[in-house]
Amino acid sequence: MEFNSDIQSVLKGGFHCKLCDTHVPNKASLDDHLKGRKHQKLSSVRATRKAQAENSLFVTGFARQTSQLQLVDYFQQFGPVAEVIMDKKKGVYAIVEFCETEGMESAFSQPQHILEGQKLRVKPREKKEFKYIPKKKQYPRNLHLSVEHLSQELCQAASVNEQMQRVVESFQLSENEKKVRHLLVELLHGVFTEFFPECCLQPFGSSANTFDIHSCDLDLSLNLENTTIFQARAKGSSNKAEECQSEDVQSEDSILSDIDLSTASAAEVLDLVALVLRKCVPGVHKVQVLSTARLPVVKFAHRELGLQGDITINNRLAVRNTCFLQLCSRVDARLRPLVYCIRYWAKQKNLAGNPFGGGPLLNNYALTLLVIFFLQNRDPPVLPSVNQLKEMACEEEVCVIEGWDCTFPSQPIGVPPSKNTEDLCALLAGFFTFYGQFDFAGSVISLREGQALSITGFLSKTEEEEEVTGQLEKPGICGLKTVRLGPVNVLDPFELCHNVAGNLNERTQKGFCRECEEAAKYCRSLQYQCKSTKGKEWGLVRLFAPLGGGIQGLSRGTERELAISIPFKAAMLSDLIRNQLRLAGGHFRQLWFEKVCQAVVCVFQNVLKCRVAPSDKPSKVRVSQEETEHDAVTDTAASAHADSANEDVKDVSITDCTLPVGENGKNIQEAKNNCASDACPSSLSKGCSPENTDHVGLKRPLSCGDDTLVSPPSKRQMLDSTAKHPLAHWHCQLFHRVWVGRRKVRHNVLKRLREASRPEEGTIELETQVTECIAQENKEAQKLLEFTLEAEVLGCTEDTQTILKFTPGEDYGGLFQDFFHFLESFLPKMTEKLLE
Repeated sequence: MEFNSDIQSVLKGGFHCKLCDTHVPNKASLDDHLKGRKHQKLSSVRATRKAQAENSLFVTGFARQTSQLQLVDYFQQFGPVAEVIMDKKKGVYAIVEFCETEGMESAFSQPQHILEGQKLRVKPREKKEFKYIPKKKQYPRNLHLSVEHLSQELCQAASVNEQMQRVVESFQLSENEKKVRHLLVELLHGVFTEFFPECCLQPFGSSANTFDIHSCDLDLSLNLENTTIFQARAKGSSNKAEECQSEDVQSEDSILSDIDLSTASAAEVLDLVALVLRKCVPGVHKVQVLSTARLPVVKFAHRELGLQGDITINNRLAVRNTCFLQLCSRVDARLRPLVYCIRYWAKQKNLAGNPFGGGPLLNNYALTLLVIFFLQNRDPPVLPSVNQLKEMACEEEVCVIEGWDCTFPSQPIGVPPSKNTEDLCALLAGFFTFYGQFDFAGSVISLREGQALSITGFLSKTEEEEEVTGQLEKPGICGLKTVRLGPVNVLDPFELCHNVAGNLNERTQKGFCRECEEAAKYCRSLQYQCKSTKGKEWGLVRLFAPLGGGIQGLSRGTERELAISIPFKAAMLSDLIRNQLRLAGGHFRQLWFEKVCQAVVCVFQNVLKCRVAPSDKPSKVRVSQEETEHDAVTDTAASAHADSANEDVKDVSITDCTLPVGENGKNIQEAKNNCASDACPSSLSKGCSPENTDHVGLKRPLSCGDDTLVSPPSKRQMLDSTAKHPLAHWHCQLFHRVWVGRRKVRHNVLKRLREASRPEEGTIELETQVTECIAQENKEAQKLLEFTLEAEVLGCTEDTQTILKFTPGEDYGGLFQDFFHFLESFLPKMTEKLLE
């Protein structure tokens, strides 16, 4: 096999691309790599560099004060000059690149070159082999202060409260740093005013919202609304010669004459801003325009100050958010220490702090909102909700930006002080306890309301309802329907369609809850609350231990629980199920639990060809006396159950959720349709009798099209105040080793089928065919193992999820552990596919 000079075979297998410094395992991957963007781009860059080197000269001997323009003027006598690159540090050499090879050859033909009385030494440019060197990401200085750096000072403090104040002092910007940033803003404002008359440059974000840290980015908003008016006024008054000759209009003509700000796109304006930064602001470099970001931005860096900066256009909402955070920190002084400590704790646990943005980590703004929301929910509250702040504002403080109501008092004197007297030590421990048991999956955090809203209010609506509500909703509020739901949902206080934690994935959310639980345990110990008399680490020092270091004195259980979690993911559900859950209101967990049970049984019986039967052990739902009495009052449909309100535990017979095994996946589509239907789980069983149609784990039937069973509209936005845990049990038997060689069988199945009829990767149809192929290889089916499966739904004070607990029974070959390991990844994926 022949390859170009960039590719070489590797003895251990695969190929190595010297150009990209990349290893690929096989020929197919190599073909994809050679056609990929990285290889094509590097090949193009190498070709360009080679052409430049062939047309370039290396020049020395000129005076230090010689400029690029002087060198261009001199060498243009030999041919067109494309570029002159000078040594920026010493100024003792330059590279002159001609547009054509003839120019370089003409310059070589002249025996002597003299410029400004200096004899120049001219020789061919050294040709070096092109080598790709990836840029190393350099983290901003002082962004991460280590525990070792802080531990000595923190251990000397007398209390946790004093430790938290010292954390603030260690991280916040000094007065000199603030003055330097202020001077840079004034410099930039002066430059931009020359090109954009009457513009306004406003800082926002970390450097302005009172939560600043060393080397935080300088976020700026360039407001061009007045500039747009100025441009229109200048064009309309062109008949006045005095004004046309004014300095302002000359500036407008020089840079704004080719662009109309009233109709220009954000990308065009940003390109203009980037041009001004590159050409007119000393010390600014690394200017980059990101026009495809959610909010288009120009990034830059200042060489002498070592600062990173962002400039956005007319970003009034961000400026208003900054004012809101300033107000909150001035209303209650406890907010700043809490935010600083929790931000640093999250960075130490690898939950936040990506300095380059992006990725599934919490950003500082989202963490700050989580702290404010926690303080809004203390008893009594430490901070008021945004709606309460709106009522405290006067008429002059009313503010509406882009249709969003951003009204709140401009001064903290207009906000009554909190009656909460908890100290910082107790509030920090309370934060971890609050979020360690918070139902992120089933809730949407709203700082405007000051409470957690049920996620059912943010699920999709039917077309008829959207038409009706769309006519009634005010401008800006209709954006609620487009909130990007995820594992963590935190609404912006003003832009209510923006989930500030929408970038998080399930892994980060679980890690955040797990670390909160561990921190809450530690905060209940004397090691956190009391200073060590033996000079040992205590308080925040041990709390800030990096991820992996652990908190000494605490130990986790070593026994592995045989359980699989299926979290509630609203974004992964079909539109039909989302509408059903929305109509169920506060009881959506029970309805979702039914759907999950149907899907799980379908996976075991139809996809994995297990024998599934109801367990002899009845499922139970724990309902307290107060809960039953409450339901009896609030819902007349539950009157039959109110008679047994004095019972602490109710037995609910398990529904036969088994599915008939089909051939070649014929029943899969039917199962998927049933899984998304209004019917109860028993409707999936063709042999079920009408008497055997109890809902799995439910206290009473949910809505199946009967409006009388739907929660009242006024209660749909409320979370369940009671903790109901429906249970379901099945007994399962496995006859084939469906996890052995599954990847290879799947590949053969796809290879055997025609491309037109080939199912997509990871679908129910494909996985069913894979299991059938495995079963056909061993036609003599014999029972390999059996196990009991218990399903339980959690929520309210915990994350909404279904927990599947496995209890091994007969295991004839010691295969259960391997089978369970396979199910840990396979079962949640297939369940989600059915719920889609």
